[in-house]
Amino acid sequence: MSHHYSGPDFGFPHGDARLDLTDLYAFSKPGEADKSILIMNVHPSAVVNPLGPTTREPFAPEALYELKIDTNGDAVADIAYRVRFSSSAEGSQTATVRRVEGAQAAETGDSGQVIFEAAPVSMGRDARVTEAGRYRFFAGWRSDPFFFDTRGALNDLQFTGDDFFIDKDVCSIVLELPNSALGPKRVGLWARTLDGAGGVWIQADRGALPAQAVFLVGSERDSYHAGEPADDARFIGVFAHALEHTGGYSPEEARRVAGSLLPDVLSYDPTCPPSFPSNGRTLTEDAADVFLAVLTNGKVIGDKVGPHIDLLSEFPYLGPPHNG
Repeated sequence: MSHHYSGPDFGFPHGDARLDLTDLYAFSKPGEADKSILIMNVHPSAVVNPLGPTTREPFAPEALYELKIDTNGDAVADIAYRVRFSSSAEGSQTATVRRVEGAQAAETGDSGQVIFEAAPVSMGRDARVTEAGRYRFFAGWRSDPFFFDTRGALNDLQFTGDDFFIDKDVCSIVLELPNSALGPKRVGLWARTLDGAGGVWIQADRGALPAQAVFLVGSERDSYHAGEPADDARFIGVFAHALEHTGGYSPEEARRVAGSLLPDVLSYDPTCPPSFPSNGRTLTEDAADVFLAVLTNGKVIGDKVGPHIDLLSEFPYLGPPHNG
């Protein structure tokens, strides 16, 4: 999962920005505690190196975008929401959202119960929202809520407070759903993108917690992106090595901390107040600072950047795109 740190600078999954998973958020709906908001952001609008824009088509029609939910703590999906997009026609796209549960949720495919069909994708500043029963859905370009001094991170963590994302956009999939559709109380969440361009579904990116891929290079990074949370223990040694090198952890402490970062799943209990990383993630929580403190063993505790001020108080909560 690139979370903006690795994707724009080190290449997009399968060379396609539309498959790049940037952030996952989960929080209780303001004013309606019996509902939750899940946000899966993909496709950053800009590349860091060399600096420039990505494609304007929001979502890949040959791809599958999934929200995965583990209801029993084994890091295996028990519920999944699958989103497919139509091909762009005259500058527009539509989305179909399906829900699947049980053993099929852990498998790969685009089957499932249809929740939304032909829902319009927002290509401009106006948020086109679709409702079905107790569900609400949005997909399209929005202002990127992620805030981080990316150039400082790439300059040996020498931060100046320059927020690379202050004027950038991202493609968002926002799902409002009743808590009863999540499972019993605390669940584990992650998201993934799958590439079906070759006729077979191949997982391109996945994750839940910010910047995990910074620990990985080369074939290890590719293996991580293609893997499943239930198998993440195999990466503890790799994570620990990076923590020893960057944070000066002892080998034993590095393995303990690495184990706390894996599996790459976001824990979420809608009955408790949100607080990253222990319970969900809101749009204003500084997940990057949390990660920096872990990565450097407390030597760097922030990048001097704060939340964006263009967020909305109502669905879909993300501000309008800058380049709509």
